Amino acid sequence: MNKLFRNLLALTLAFLMLALCSGCQTAVVKPRPFNANFEILSVYKEIVAENESFILAWESEYKRILLKLSGEVLAGAKGTGIDNDTVVTICKSVKKISDMGVEVGIVVGGGNFWRGRTSEHMDRTRADHIGMLATAMNSLALCDALEQLGADVRVQTAIEMRQIAEPYIRNKAIRHFEKGRIVIFGCGTGSPFFSTDTAAALRAVEINADVLLKATNVDGVYDKDPNKYDDAVKFDNVTFKEVLARDIKVMDSTAFSLCKDNDLSILVFDLTDPENIVKAVSGETIGTLVEN
Repeated sequence: MNKLFRNLLALTLAFLMLALCSGCQTAVVKPRPFNANFEILSVYKEIVAENESFILAWESEYKRILLKLSGEVLAGAKGTGIDNDTVVTICKSVKKISDMGVEVGIVVGGGNFWRGRTSEHMDRTRADHIGMLATAMNSLALCDALEQLGADVRVQTAIEMRQIAEPYIRNKAIRHFEKGRIVIFGCGTGSPFFSTDTAAALRAVEINADVLLKATNVDGVYDKDPNKYDDAVKFDNVTFKEVLARDIKVMDSTAFSLCKDNDLSILVFDLTDPENIVKAVSGETIGTLVEN
């Protein structure tokens, strides 16, 4: 369904709602007599203002998505820890797509607190466990920001910590989605040696997400590193096979294979402007779509 048709359909439905509800106490707008001075534009604006989530729902490209956020992005300009203003800005966009009727799952990394691969001589398993705890902290921070914006949110963790979060149970997560809740998945896969990219791919496949949105600090996938080569070419669309043939780095190999084998598309886009989350879900041409 192209965007113009969706807009026209949304406008038509809005006026039908106005006509049907004009005599009801739960009217979309306050009842008023129809006269020659009836201004269509002003009424439309009023309908949009009072029913924004209903109308925006027609603009969403996907029903259920899995958003992958890096831990570093939550640190903002500080570089480490959690920057509240940055978190709130991101969460505003997440709340907006949830209000559009999109079912939202989130997996967040822990790199703003801990990176297991830089833990020097520490046992790798223990280092990864510390990283999982870092993702739990980030999950709680996102949850708090979203709740303050009025969203209904649940945190589920792959490692049980019942006092602060639900244990990950797939069927329960699906039920949360059906009730319009945002679900944040913490602690990665719950096992060492697996990245949070792999956790995102795994959860996306498990919850039957329509797409995995990978928010990064670059605006898509290039044929070579754009930071090193001025002639690097950005793809709008690329296949999994072409990414493998060109040896392009999109995600780690385990995560990438999981998406490829389960026909799960990956949309890579720049999170410098958090509004790009809304644009991605709305079907606008943004970033790079990787698909079979």
